Amino acid sequence: MTRFVLSAAIAILFAPSALATTKGLSQIVTPDLQDEGDLSLSLQIQDERIANPYQLQAEMGLTKWGEVAVFRGFDPDEWIFGTELGILRTEPYLLSVGFVNWSPHLHVDPQPYIELGYYTEHNKFIVGGIHAGYKNEAILGYAYDFNKTWRVQVDWQSGKENSSTIGFTCNLTRDFQCNPAIYFSNDDPRRVFGYIVFTYTFHVWNPKEKQDNAAIPGLAKQSLRSAN
Repeated sequence: MTRFVLSAAIAILFAPSALATTKGLSQIVTPDLQDEGDLSLSLQIQDERIANPYQLQAEMGLTKWGEVAVFRGFDPDEWIFGTELGILRTEPYLLSVGFVNWSPHLHVDPQPYIELGYYTEHNKFIVGGIHAGYKNEAILGYAYDFNKTWRVQVDWQSGKENSSTIGFTCNLTRDFQCNPAIYFSNDDPRRVFGYIVFTYTFHVWNPKEKQDNAAIPGLAKQSLRSAN
C-alpha cells in the first residue's frame, strides 16, 4: 500500500501538464466553486483519527454554478462522493448548497449542507450548517490571502468527533498547491492531529486568459470526512 501511495504521489508531482487547486479549507467545504473546466487531482495524507489516512481526490468544475468531487480511500477501502451548487455567486456574497461524505460502499448517507460566504480580496468569512447522521452541526471558517501565493486559514465544525484547525496554503507554482494543517479535537484540544494535501489542477477547457489571472486557490475541498 505504501509503495502504491508513493508511486501515485510521484506520478502527480511529475505530471507534465498539471495545474492545481480545489476549493475548501482544511476541514470544511467552502462556498466558492471550482472553476468551470478545471479538474483537480489531489493526494491527501492525514492522521487516521481524522479520516482515511491515504486518499486520492478528483474534483471537477462542470459549470459556473456546479461541481462534483470523488475521494478514493485505501484503509478502509472506500469511495466518497460530494457535490456543490452555487445559488448566489455575486461577490462579495456567496451562497452554496450541496452534500459531502456519501459512501455507498460503506452504506454512509450523504450529509447535506448550506454555506454563506463573504469574500473580499484578502479576507474570506464562511458560516453554515451541515446535517451529519442524526444531528445538525455548525460550520465556521476564515482565510486571509496575503497574495497569490500564501494563505493562512482556520476553521471549525461543531460536534465532539470534529475539530478546530489551523493551517496555510501555498502555491508552489501557479498551479501546484500544498495545504498542511493541524487539527485540535473538539472532544479534547490536547489531541492534535496532522494533515497535508498536494494538488494539481488540469485546465481541461478553461481559457488561458483565465489561468493567467488566477488568484490563490481556495482550500482544498479537502476533506470530505470519511465516517470510520
